[in-house]
Amino acid sequence: MLTGKQKSFLRGLAMTEEAIIQVGKAGINESVLHSVEEALVARELVKVKVLKNCLEEVSEVAEALSEGTNSELVQVIGRNILLYRHNAKKSKPIELPKAEKPKKVNYYRK
Repeated sequence: MLTGKQKSFLRGLAMTEEAIIQVGKAGINESVLHSVEEALVARELVKVKVLKNCLEEVSEVAEALSEGTNSELVQVIGRNILLYRHNAKKSKPIELPKAEKPKKVNYYRK
């Protein structure tokens, strides 16, 4: 599970990237899942565009892609989906910011 800080970091990395996969009229099928899977192995961070002629809702497509590829759904904006999956075997994997531990609050302080 990604923290808000990590998602923000990944959104910043993907801001200048173009969508490399498009989901069209056929919707989610094996070839789309295979393409996303290969892209996640190669890049770790993948931007997917859902075309206007797709009959499925963008949120449904995002959930199906995330579950089908075992990846984290980082963001859905308009018709764009951002997915992330860590690949330790990659030569230079994306280094996420560390997850911060919750601070202890002392309610009994005088």
